[in-house]
Amino acid sequence: MKAHINGTVIAEADEADLISIEGNWYFPPSAITPGFLSESPTAYTCPWKGACQYWTVTVNGQAYPDRAFSYPNLVPGAVERVGKDFAGYVAFWKDVEVTP
Repeated sequence: MKAHINGTVIAEADEADLISIEGNWYFPPSAITPGFLSESPTAYTCPWKGACQYWTVTVNGQAYPDRAFSYPNLVPGAVERVGKDFAGYVAFWKDVEVTP
């Protein structure tokens, strides 16, 4: 699976290495191409996953704020609910496409 924006791949991994949660594909940290993500100050806390870390995706000088997100410190019960530890995995949305 590939996460890409305007033809630039920003993450890539086998589907077996990804985790699907609520319609989003979460990529393991090792699948993220270095240099495209920078931390965003946007704050959000999911009641069952915990505090969210948003990321700005920057490709060819164009910044796409909050187009990636992860949960670095999961709340108790989150792993059990999903069936796998997804702490630090990164999901994408809006302008970022995820395709096989």
